[in-house]
Amino acid sequence: MANKTLFKSLIGKLLPKADAVNEAGGSAYKLSPKAALAQYAATGCLNATYYASAEDQLQSILNLCSHPEVEPEFIARVALYARSRGQMKDLPALLCAALSVFGPGLLAEIFDRVIDDGKMLRNFVQIMRSGVVGRKSLGTLPKRLVHGWFDARSDEQIFRASVGNDPSLADVIRMVHPKPKSASRAALYGYLVGQPHQSADLPELVKQFEAFKAGESKNLPDVPFQMLTSLELSKDDWKAIARTAPWQMTRMNLNTFARHGVFEDAEMIGLIAARLRDEQSIQRARVFPYQLMVAFTQVNSDVPAEVREALQDAMEIATRNVPSINGQIFICPDVSGSMHSPITGVRKGATSVVRCVDVAALVAGCFLRTNRSAEAIPFKEAVVTDLMLNPRDSVMTNAAKMTKIPPGGTNCSAPLAWLNARKAIGQLVVFVSDNQSWVDVARGRGTATMEQWNIFKASNPSAKMVCIDLQPYGTVQAAEREDVLNIGGFSDHVFDLIAEFANGTLNTQHWVGVIEAMSL
Repeated sequence: MANKTLFKSLIGKLLPKADAVNEAGGSAYKLSPKAALAQYAATGCLNATYYASAEDQLQSILNLCSHPEVEPEFIARVALYARSRGQMKDLPALLCAALSVFGPGLLAEIFDRVIDDGKMLRNFVQIMRSGVVGRKSLGTLPKRLVHGWFDARSDEQIFRASVGNDPSLADVIRMVHPKPKSASRAALYGYLVGQPHQSADLPELVKQFEAFKAGESKNLPDVPFQMLTSLELSKDDWKAIARTAPWQMTRMNLNTFARHGVFEDAEMIGLIAARLRDEQSIQRARVFPYQLMVAFTQVNSDVPAEVREALQDAMEIATRNVPSINGQIFICPDVSGSMHSPITGVRKGATSVVRCVDVAALVAGCFLRTNRSAEAIPFKEAVVTDLMLNPRDSVMTNAAKMTKIPPGGTNCSAPLAWLNARKAIGQLVVFVSDNQSWVDVARGRGTATMEQWNIFKASNPSAKMVCIDLQPYGTVQAAEREDVLNIGGFSDHVFDLIAEFANGTLNTQHWVGVIEAMSL
């Protein structure tokens, strides 16, 4: 018979030593500089989180960018990854600004792919002007790149991108003085910055907008919704807006459409429902699955049932790439107190209603939907055992049940200890957490999570563990190794990486390796 005392001591010796203290005061593993930068880029929004201020995050990111182990090429690849796959906005713009100092040539290589719309351009210019990366002016190369951004777009594209402030697109034009290459472009720049211009030379779309504003035309111009909301609009105008609205705008304004009588028309109900569930439109919109959850939970009773159901259909489409895994899966959403903070942090006047716990529950609901035998194990200071979930229920329904669990302390090792006590057999364990575990105290050199994972592995040698991090803190509870994947973010690309990891086809460097493979 095996010596149990000796076996336990060997488990402890095999554990990597915990080398950090997390924001909550618990034992943790410090991410490598590259992994930490990736985590910040995929989860950070430069807003205050439960444990860290926006200023702390900013300084941590800048410190990582200047770390000797983080090459400028890696910064460029993280910016590309965070924008194209993580669907982030603020952090990719910040990394581009950092590259203007650490790797100007690389900034030129990735600028068009990261700064790909008016919002991103304004973010980039705002960050550059703030001086946080060590310079308060754009400089020659960044200014040339901004010129190129304007030159690559049509008059209509620039006019539609002129929505937003601090800085506005007009502020950017005043700052960089792009050279117009046509009479219409010269008139457009003058119009946007409030300078004298030839009205006859304005682009046709601008003329249509001005004619509508002045009451000289009844034809609604094809301009962004935000340009029209301050105007006196009729019910027919609102129907015209809804008829041509982009997918994201439709999702965000369902209650507004209902308030202005759009859904009194049966044709409009069918049109909007069809748009919301259109697979190609969902993919083009680069929608976060949690944004669909927000839309579904916030629509009021004036929005027709067909439209509300279309949001559920959209959720099923947006989460189709949740992997179907052979064997038993245990999905562990963290429902502790810190997970009740906003997923994108706190920003005065713009704080998201979506909490980390909502995203964790959503991920769990997605796995249950795709893997009918999967088991959800919500946890806080202990495992929540009195929750009944039906895998046949919709993603929205199961996620809503999990988010109603009262908060508590954070004990990331609790689900593994609960599984070990039951001698559970499984192939994949997925945590969705902020990784700020503090209730569990390790008895050995590693974290309690790694202690329990090693015990689980003794009974399940081929099992793998994925830890999805939702907040940017730079530490994790499970040390990276062949059977452990740490990944940050809340876009659906996370599901792709989990599938590759479970199938054994992920880069040997795991998440960092995926970013290293981004083409410059």
